[in-house]
Amino acid sequence: MAARTEDAISDSGTPAGSLRSVATRERILEVAERLFAEHGIFAVSNRQVSEAAGQGNNAAVGYHFGTKIDLLRAIVNKHAAPIEQKRKELLADVKGSTDLRDWITCLVRASTDHYNELTGPAWYARFSVQLMADPTLRAVVYEDVSSSELLQKMLGALAACLPDMPDDVRRARGEMARYVMLHMCAERERLLAGDESVEVSSWDDFTTDIVDALVGLWSAPVTR
Repeated sequence: MAARTEDAISDSGTPAGSLRSVATRERILEVAERLFAEHGIFAVSNRQVSEAAGQGNNAAVGYHFGTKIDLLRAIVNKHAAPIEQKRKELLADVKGSTDLRDWITCLVRASTDHYNELTGPAWYARFSVQLMADPTLRAVVYEDVSSSELLQKMLGALAACLPDMPDDVRRARGEMARYVMLHMCAERERLLAGDESVEVSSWDDFTTDIVDALVGLWSAPVTR
């Protein structure tokens, strides 16, 4: 009996069905990231993602990923790996530093370097804003990412540069810094995707501007 199409073997020796499955997953991830970024996570159904990804089967998202939460995790994890590699490289450069700016630069550049390397239209920063706006989704999807050992080392080193800052003030400023990074990256991404006549600074200059601002935020006096 003839082999099923799904089990056909490509010239490279890899099952053609597996190759198609990987390509389909990548296409779904790309489309879902864009739709969630542009329209909001709860405004887009798995069925709409499947249709936009060109899948005749409206249950394609469920087949390849499971629930919407699983799909969101897959999008985050796709970007988390290269960002984690950036952290590793940046940590090696500033190991042992007690300079606040060094650690803020590590935190910012790990993300902005990744955004800079994305090819073609990008939506991840805007997707992240949508995701982080919902406390439940944020807690579920970012649980693994926030537990990164490298990220915790960076945050610990930053805190060590400010030994006299009260813990509650440090937490508040950490939230402020996160929102600045998240929303400014999303705004830059929106500008890059929009009117080409709008002058946009380089990613290096953009990163420096954010680091300058966050150094000021973190080092501002506590006047309670």
